[in-house]
Amino acid sequence: MADTDQLTVGVVRESEPGERRVALVPKLIERLVKRGLRVVVESGAGAGARLEDAVFERAGARIGDAWGADIVLKVAPPGEAELPRLREGSVLIGFLRPLSDVDRIAELEKAGITAFAVESIPRITRAQAMDALSSQSSVAGYRSVLLAAERLPRFFPMLTTAAGTMPPAKVLVLGAGVAGLQALATAKRLGAQTTGYDVRPEVAEQVRSVGANWLDLGIEAVGEGGYARELTEEERAGQQQRLTEAIGGFDVVITTALVPGRRAPTLVTAEAVRGMPAGGVVVDLAGETGGNCELTEPGREVVAHDVTICSPLNLPAEMPAHASELYARNLTELVELLVDAEGRLALDFSDEIVKGACVALGGREKKGES
Repeated sequence: MADTDQLTVGVVRESEPGERRVALVPKLIERLVKRGLRVVVESGAGAGARLEDAVFERAGARIGDAWGADIVLKVAPPGEAELPRLREGSVLIGFLRPLSDVDRIAELEKAGITAFAVESIPRITRAQAMDALSSQSSVAGYRSVLLAAERLPRFFPMLTTAAGTMPPAKVLVLGAGVAGLQALATAKRLGAQTTGYDVRPEVAEQVRSVGANWLDLGIEAVGEGGYARELTEEERAGQQQRLTEAIGGFDVVITTALVPGRRAPTLVTAEAVRGMPAGGVVVDLAGETGGNCELTEPGREVVAHDVTICSPLNLPAEMPAHASELYARNLTELVELLVDAEGRLALDFSDEIVKGACVALGGREKKGES
């Protein structure tokens, strides 16, 4: 362990451009302290989420060198200059991108770091409270609708005025996972006419449960772990043709379709964009893996065929207060799973959550550790 026999949890400042979240918030520090843990926060770690050092101190944390802690909590993966700051034998937890950044994972293991990637946590009932992918996707889905509403040159709700009645905007959400359902629910609250689509037919009921219509294209692609499987070439061609025809009837299209470890499927073609109403908006939440729209430029906002195409890469960071709070709850649950009743590190690799989330062993054997 670090300085004393008491296990330390470190919360470091994020260095990735645009990242404003923090991995632990003050209201959850007391919970870890009660488990016998000592919390150390790097100065300025909460600045992006409007959390000053003094707030962490009042909650029971110490401001200091968080990189030397036994368990280091992060949001984004550590940068090249940050890797040497991690102590050999320590545990790192965060969004580590194990499928796309295998070299960094190898470096962590070589440095003797045991790493847990929150995106690798099994999507099982027992792990729901640790599901950071879902909590942050919910934030992204909500924010995506606000982004679209700001750029659409029309009202979202139907408005009746002395000058006439304005019809509601028509919003289509592609992908009915957590982000998609949150987008549909938010657009509905803003008064839009909403429609959802997913290649998994069993989610049609969930789409309708948030007040949206279901777009049935007659294609099913049920995969493992709650994700859609990759479509065959024939299925993809049929899906795109039907989608292209349908998209022309919507003012806003929000795309959320991802296949883990693969490039995002193209759902909105250039032809589909061309068929949208002038002033239409596409918000592509799959930009990090290439995007669902053929005309997407990841991280940028472009206009094509008089349609605005936005591809934000980190929407949760634009709502750092609540995004950090949700993420901190996820990490707190995971930390508590990794620590025994006496406040000691106890990695039980017979537990499917621990085993599934671990992406680097750092010299440890999968036999458990106390």
